[in-house]
Amino acid sequence: MELHDLRPNKGAKKKRKRVGRGIAAGQGKTAGRGTKGQNARSGGGKGIYFEGGQLPLARRLPYKRGFTNINKIVYRPINVGHLAYFEGGMTVDPEIFAAVGLIKKETDPVVILGDGELDIALTVKAHRFSAAAKEKIEAAGGKIELIVLNQKIVKE
Repeated sequence: MELHDLRPNKGAKKKRKRVGRGIAAGQGKTAGRGTKGQNARSGGGKGIYFEGGQLPLARRLPYKRGFTNINKIVYRPINVGHLAYFEGGMTVDPEIFAAVGLIKKETDPVVILGDGELDIALTVKAHRFSAAAKEKIEAAGGKIELIVLNQKIVKE
C-alpha cells in the first residue's frame, strides 16, 4: 500500500445535498422547506431561545455568577484538639484518621488546623498545616511531615 492508494471507507464520505438547483435535482423549487410560512423564508425560524411563548429555560433558572473551578481541592479539616486523643510518640496519618472516623476516606487530602490544645508529642503526616497548628504540634515536642498531593488522583 502506498500514499496514492489511501481512500476513505465505503460510505464514510457522503455528498452534500445541493438544494434549490432545479426540479430534476429532487430538491428544487421550494428546496425542502415546504410552501410559505416563517420557516420557508430566508433567515426564517425562531431562535433557539424561543420556546413557543413559554418562559425560556434560561430565564426560569436562578441567576448564577462566576464559574466552578474543576481543579479545586477540598481538604478535610482536623483540629489539633482531635490529635490529643492519640497516644504519645505515635505517627498519625490519613489512614489512621480514616480508621478512627475523623475523615471518611484515607485518600482524602487532610489539613490540620490550630483549634484546641495538644500536650503530647506526635509525628503528624498531612497534606497541609495551618501556621497555628504547626506551632502547637512543635511546641508539644512533635514533628510534622507534609504529604505531597498528587492532583491527578485527588479531585472532587
